[in-house]
Amino acid sequence: MTTSTFLVRKDQLSSTRLQTAEATPLADGQIRVRVESFALTSNNITYAAFGDAMNYWQFFPTGEEGWGTIPVWGFGSVVQSLQPGVAVGERLYGYFPMGSEAVLTPVRLSTNGFSDGAPHRSELHPVYNNYLRCNTDPFYTASSEAVQALLRPLFVTSFLIDDFLADNDFFGASDGALLLSSASSKTAYGTAFQLAQRPDLEVIGLTSPGNVAFCESLGCYSRVLTYDQLDQIAADRACIYVDFAGNAKLRHAIHSRFANLAYSCSIGGTHVSELGGAKDLPGPRATLFFAPAQIKKRSADWGPAGLGQRLVQAWQAFSQRVTQDPAPWLLTQQHTGAEAVAAIYQEVLAGKGDPRTGHILSL
Repeated sequence: MTTSTFLVRKDQLSSTRLQTAEATPLADGQIRVRVESFALTSNNITYAAFGDAMNYWQFFPTGEEGWGTIPVWGFGSVVQSLQPGVAVGERLYGYFPMGSEAVLTPVRLSTNGFSDGAPHRSELHPVYNNYLRCNTDPFYTASSEAVQALLRPLFVTSFLIDDFLADNDFFGASDGALLLSSASSKTAYGTAFQLAQRPDLEVIGLTSPGNVAFCESLGCYSRVLTYDQLDQIAADRACIYVDFAGNAKLRHAIHSRFANLAYSCSIGGTHVSELGGAKDLPGPRATLFFAPAQIKKRSADWGPAGLGQRLVQAWQAFSQRVTQDPAPWLLTQQHTGAEAVAAIYQEVLAGKGDPRTGHILSL
């Protein structure tokens, strides 16, 4: 059996190719999963942009110097198993390579799922190593797989950003403005959806001119401005910057304009060509948000079951709104084959396309 994996040059993300190889035999305790569908969003571009700094390239080594495969969230079915606790035919949700299959080593098995115990993943954060059995997953419905693949991991991050800011009393700016860059991105509008449920906060979406109408149509931003309209916000306004774009020039402009910037939260890097360092900025240090750290804290505060219950409740409200007729926030498109995957990857990398469209791919 031949496997296919979509490879990306680590130092030139626009350079890609397809790697094909004969499937390797399984060792005792391993399973082979056919990756049936996965989402590709700007979040995955962030994984690539921070691939070395945040170890994202290490999840699925390619064996080829300079080339990596971007992790994606999706669904797969077990097609071969040498692990008695995992049956052939089981459907799984989790973190997969952009490829046709994944070989996993299930450990810490439970009725809900398992972790991948592959040695090369032992030092990586366990949140990304967990695989869930769809037949016991409270998030799962067969009819909404595409929406889950596209939005579930992003919304978990959105939920945690909102919770982190509230947990820190909005760093003293609870009656101020929250500035969200790349406001049309799914993680940004998921965060805005959560923040909009809190009183006294003004949630301002920052976006490119072409995405203003889309962001306004969502109804979760207090107002939407283009990146060159920062002067429409009072310079002495208490603010928090939640940075999904990673645009160094924009970050510097925000830090320079707002004397009462209470916190600068760095989330992602959707503006790949504009990424840059955050040294020597006026005001607070730009601090990288790491979702697994907030998961760990809230698991300790609320217990894993308590955190899970809150996440499911929030997800159900969000996913219902996102798919609500007559004006859903998200419309899904399915794409199959190497050429289609390459074309959609280039589109997402360039930040092009309709923000209302979500891409589901398979190789």
